[in-house]
Amino acid sequence: MLTVLSQHTSDTNRDRAYADLRRRFATWDEVADAPLPALARAIRRGGLGPTKAVRIRAMLRGIRDSGVPLDEHAFTAVPDQDLWDTLVALPGVGPKTAACVLLFSLDRPYFPVDTHVHRVAIRLGLVPPRSDAVATQAAFQDSVSDDQMYPLHMNLIRHGREVCTAQRPRCSECVLRDLCPRIGVTSSR
Repeated sequence: MLTVLSQHTSDTNRDRAYADLRRRFATWDEVADAPLPALARAIRRGGLGPTKAVRIRAMLRGIRDSGVPLDEHAFTAVPDQDLWDTLVALPGVGPKTAACVLLFSLDRPYFPVDTHVHRVAIRLGLVPPRSDAVATQAAFQDSVSDDQMYPLHMNLIRHGREVCTAQRPRCSECVLRDLCPRIGVTSSR
């Protein structure tokens, strides 16, 4: 649920919304069965409460309907590929959200691609220039070793937020500038 709550908000507001949700509802089954207005109120500090409430409830019901119990051990025995297939089949869950759940919540070797990772991968020539996020995720999933997925993901995000920014990349400060095929492509760099 943290992944859904983190969409379009800060980590602080995500954490507040999650704490409020857990205080209001004792179990995930209660969240799945909650009226949407009550659920939206519980997560309102994370922003977009009504939209996120619909998604969260639908996801939890989808998981439960697939035969997986809604508890902290729900996915521990499910093989990686089966779990991936279950997650991406849920309403509102795409590859990025599924990979985030697998990597961050379940410590499984999956590589999430957000806007920062995607931008850096294209600029560094790690994927073709017209690759979408799904293709980029597949490329990283196939080429990055399991033990490097988390650190590489985190480093690419940090690099994309702090140095290789969308509007004004700070190429002169980039530790990867010698490897970057885009240096010198535009006059603003």
